[in-house]
Amino acid sequence: MAAAAESPQTRRTVVLPAMPATGALYRRALTGLLPGVGSRRADTPPDVELTVRGATVDRSHLAEYDRVCGFRLTETLPATYPHIMGFPLALRLMTASDFPFPLIGLVHVGNRITVHRPIGADETLDFAVHATDLRPHDRGRQLDVILTGSVDGTVVWHGVSTYLSRERGATVGARRDPGDRPAPPAPTARWRVEPRVGTDYARVSGDHNPIHTSRAGARLLGFPRPIAHGMWSKARCLAALAPRLPDAYTVDVSFKLPVPLPATVAFSAGTTGTGWEFALHDARSGKPHLTGTLM
Repeated sequence: MAAAAESPQTRRTVVLPAMPATGALYRRALTGLLPGVGSRRADTPPDVELTVRGATVDRSHLAEYDRVCGFRLTETLPATYPHIMGFPLALRLMTASDFPFPLIGLVHVGNRITVHRPIGADETLDFAVHATDLRPHDRGRQLDVILTGSVDGTVVWHGVSTYLSRERGATVGARRDPGDRPAPPAPTARWRVEPRVGTDYARVSGDHNPIHTSRAGARLLGFPRPIAHGMWSKARCLAALAPRLPDAYTVDVSFKLPVPLPATVAFSAGTTGTGWEFALHDARSGKPHLTGTLM
């Protein structure tokens, strides 16, 4: 399934010599929370595309990522792994002064990945990232961060991450009564998500947002305890489907309620006429954590 076409836009291209170090970028993001620092933000996505060429796979890192997310180690990259490889580039874009939102506090509400063909662990990829489609949301504003991976000039992987900035004064839609929530489908598996998932995934992904790794950081942003990364949840679901995945596909998920750490979650999956539908719910209450399609 091809990714949706974007509106034409002129962007300047900045080629970086290597993937940025995420530690310095997170320090920049935390500094931006200080009063008077980073308070003025752009009203449009930055007109820049950041690029890093010649990225290779660290086999030991890939093995650790597979272990944390539940994938079997093979010679082909999991669909979510290029997202990890290119994440420092996206982080550089999202911590720049001309990015419309501060990084800390952004909510990852959706992610769509298109795998155009299997990507071998021995291949070298060029990554490019830009932001687009800043638009209103009933709880603030949201935009898409587009990351692509190419081999020899051909795009083989395409990812769209949608982020929401919750803002004061936004018109919030009517909240759904819990009684209106449809009953979750029968689970095909139950997983215990231990507290270490937050720190383990932070280590292999480079995403050290304190909301996932620190009780104090989680409380600062309104959660009583750390929550699992949304991309860990997506990867864990794909790992469960991995033996039945085609060579090329698009997997699209919406992140619903966060998974608190620890938790027990129920995974469900079923075939449709064109692919799969899957979901992750709280095993006891049935509250939704993630819904997805694969075609």
